[in-house]
Amino acid sequence: MSNTSDTNGTTDLPPFPGTRAARCPFDPPPQYADWRRAEGMQRARWKNGHPVWVASRYEDIRAVLSDPRISADNRRPGFPGSSPVPAAEGDLPTFGRMDDPEHARLRLMLTRDFTVKRVERMRPRIQQLADDCLDRMVAKGPPADLVRDYALPIPSLVISLMLGVPYTDHEFFQRHSDTLQEINASEEGKKAAVEALFGYLLELVGHKEREPGDDLITRLLHERVATGELSREAVAMNGLILLFAGHETTSNMIALSTLALLSNPAQLARVRDTDDPAVVANAVEELLRYLTIAQDNVVRMATEDLTLGGQFIRAGDGVLANLPAANRDAAFLDEPDTLDVGRDVRGHVAFGFGVHQCLGQSLARVELQVALPTLLRGLPGLRLAVPPEEVGFRHEMTSFGVHELPVLW
Repeated sequence: MSNTSDTNGTTDLPPFPGTRAARCPFDPPPQYADWRRAEGMQRARWKNGHPVWVASRYEDIRAVLSDPRISADNRRPGFPGSSPVPAAEGDLPTFGRMDDPEHARLRLMLTRDFTVKRVERMRPRIQQLADDCLDRMVAKGPPADLVRDYALPIPSLVISLMLGVPYTDHEFFQRHSDTLQEINASEEGKKAAVEALFGYLLELVGHKEREPGDDLITRLLHERVATGELSREAVAMNGLILLFAGHETTSNMIALSTLALLSNPAQLARVRDTDDPAVVANAVEELLRYLTIAQDNVVRMATEDLTLGGQFIRAGDGVLANLPAANRDAAFLDEPDTLDVGRDVRGHVAFGFGVHQCLGQSLARVELQVALPTLLRGLPGLRLAVPPEEVGFRHEMTSFGVHELPVLW
C-alpha cells in the first residue's frame, strides 16, 4: 500500500520537522542525530499526517536527490503533502516541481538570468541597495528591526528588479508569502494565497505585453510566449515561484546569519575585519551550511520499488531530504556543530543537490556576500536590543529564520 495515501496508524510516528532545542536554536532538532545513526531511513509523520521516509545522512540525501526513480513532480497522483506553492490554475508547469526532460527544458528558459556572470554584474547594484537600506536604518535611529529594515528589503528589491515587479507592492507579497511558508497553514489558506499572487502576476504579464521593460518577465514574453513555448499563465506562475523564493529565503539567511555571528563574536570579527572577498565568500558558505534554513520543503515520491541508503522504499512512498541534518553529518565534515567561517565546506547541500539544486543560489550568495559585511562594517557596535531568549524564531515556517530581530548600535 502506498505510504502517501494511507494516513492511518501515523500518530505514533515522530513529527517532521522536529522541534529545535530552545538553548541552541541554530542547531537542527536533536533527534536528527539519532536518525543519522539509525539503520535505513526514519519513518515520520509529515503535513496532514502523511507518513514519509526522511533521509538524514549526507550520502543518503545525495543519493535520493540524484536518483531518477525519485520524482519531484507534485502533479503525480498520491504525491505527499503539498508544496510550498501548491499546484493551481490547472496544474501549470513550474520548473521546480517537474522531472527531466520537462524540468530541464523549462529551467533552461530561466537560467540565463541567474548565471554567475550575470549575477556578478549585478553586484554593484546590490551593494547600492544594501548601502541605501543601511543608511535609512541608521537615519531612523535605534532600536531597529533588522528583518524589516535591512534583511527583507535587500533581496525583495533585487528580485523585484529582476522580474519587473513594483517593489511598492512588497507588503502584499509578504503577507501571502507568509501564509505559504506556514507549515500548519490550511490548504484553503494556501490556495487563496496562491490565487491572489497568481492573479497579480497574470495582471503584470498583461501590463508587460503592453509596456515591455528590461526584465525577466518581458524577456519570457518576447522569447517564449511569442513562439508558443510558454503560455502567459505559465510565465505568471513561474514568476510567482521566483518572487516567492527570491526574497523569502535570502532575507531569512541575512537575519539569521547576523544573529549567529552576534552569538559568535570571534567569527563575526573574521567577517567584519577582512578585505578579502574570498574570505567573505567562504564565510557565507559556512553560514549556509551551519544554518541550513530549508526545514521540510524538499519532498519527493518514489516511482518504483527501490532501495536507497539501506532502506526499502515502495512505489508511491514519500521521501523527504532532511538538509539541516545532512549538513551536520560528521561523515561530511569534522565538528559539524561548530561555526567556523574559515573552513572548507564545499559540497554542502544547503541549496539541495542534483538537477533541482536551487536556481537562484548564485544570486543568494552575492546578496549575502554584500549584505553581511556591509552591515557589520557599517555598524561595528551592532548588538541585540533584547535578551537572546526573547528572539522569536520561525519554527512554524518552511524556511527557518527569525520573525524580527531588534538591534542597537
